[in-house]
Amino acid sequence: MYPVRVLEGRERWTRSGVRLRRVAARRGRWSWLLVPGGPGLGSESLAGLAQAAGLPGSVWLVDLPGDGSNRDVAGVPSEPYAHWPGCLAEAAEGLDAPVMIGHSTGGMFLLSVPDLQHHLVGLALVSSAPHAGWRATFARWAATHPIPGVDEAADAYARNPNDETLRALTLAAAPWNFTPGGLTRGRALLERLTYCQDAVAWADTHFDETYRSRWTPATQPTLIVSGAQDHVVDQQLWETEAAFRQPHILRRTIADAGHLPWIEQPRAVRAAFAELVELLARRAG
Repeated sequence: MYPVRVLEGRERWTRSGVRLRRVAARRGRWSWLLVPGGPGLGSESLAGLAQAAGLPGSVWLVDLPGDGSNRDVAGVPSEPYAHWPGCLAEAAEGLDAPVMIGHSTGGMFLLSVPDLQHHLVGLALVSSAPHAGWRATFARWAATHPIPGVDEAADAYARNPNDETLRALTLAAAPWNFTPGGLTRGRALLERLTYCQDAVAWADTHFDETYRSRWTPATQPTLIVSGAQDHVVDQQLWETEAAFRQPHILRRTIADAGHLPWIEQPRAVRAAFAELVELLARRAG
């Protein structure tokens, strides 16, 4: 299901160890850079989104240094998290017409790096949020929608946080991320990912609770999209942010889809991104 097929000779690292893997090349002027959520899941989690969106131009999967499978390689510095998340700006350098797509925490990382506004021609935020207020909302929802086995997996993770207990907890909590109709496909995706506890620990200490957007796309065409059944990241938070209610910022909700809406409704996700492409084309003249 949506394996990562890197085009030959199209894997590279920035000076701070951000990894870019080009997975598609079509006619079009834009460079699309997909930044995963989690953190710790790695950009392999977005291979299906890259395929579903059908984006014109070059499509790159992006991993911060020390995240997902971007570890223990020559391009990654010895202290990778010292560069988080500001080094994401390096990923856009030298690419034609870069548009970044952030899923969940990946989108939050993008909005926490003001330097990106000087590099990007467009932005997409999938199941993301403008500030950390989503955490309390999700905690309340999860408390009233328990899943058998999650408490045990959470206790095991708390006692011994590592890549494998993180994997077990994520799989146990899978029903929170998908609709019932998408759960089988969603679990299959989660089962084959590389998990990175060190990335989760960094975000827990340095980012998650204090996050707030540090910039708003002033002119860049932007898509904010999520599943209507996304119970993980509260999408109502965007309603309270006046800076994100502008004509060049599209808000789209995908019916019958959860936190990873391309799993359940790939055609609707493609249609939403087609609107962004149209807006980008009009801006480019």
